[in-house]
Amino acid sequence: MSKGEKIRIGAVVSEFNYDITMMMLERAKEHAQFLGAEVTQTVKVPGVFDMGLGIKKLLERKEIDGVIALGAVIEGETEHDDIVIQHASRKIADLAIEHSKPVGLGISGPGMTRLQAAARIERAKTAVEAVVKLHRRLGL
Repeated sequence: MSKGEKIRIGAVVSEFNYDITMMMLERAKEHAQFLGAEVTQTVKVPGVFDMGLGIKKLLERKEIDGVIALGAVIEGETEHDDIVIQHASRKIADLAIEHSKPVGLGISGPGMTRLQAAARIERAKTAVEAVVKLHRRLGL
C-alpha cells in the first residue's frame, strides 16, 4: 500500500439491535472518511456471537487492511449477555493476532439497557480509530 492510499476497512455488523448497530455503522463510515480511511466492505451477521467467521473472512482478503466489529449487547434476564461479549471479544482479539491485521472492538455492553446502548453509538468511531492507528503505527 503506497503512502497516499486510503486504509481499507471491513465492517462486521450485528443485526441484533439493528436500530442501534446501523447507526453505529453510519458513524464508523463518516469517521473513517475523516481519518483518511474508508469502510469498503460490510458483512452483516445475526448477532455479536456470530462475528468471528465474518471477521475471519474479511481479514483473509488482501484488499482489506483491518476490520471493525460493531454491535450492542443489551442486558437480558439471564447472564447470556456476559457470555456473548466475553467469547466474542476473545475470538476477535485472537483473529487480529492470527491474521496480523488490526480489528477494532466497537461492541458496547454487556449490562446495558437499550437507552444506554443508544447513548454509546459513538463507540463505533473508537473502533475505526483503533484500526487506523494500529495500521499506521505498525507500518502494515
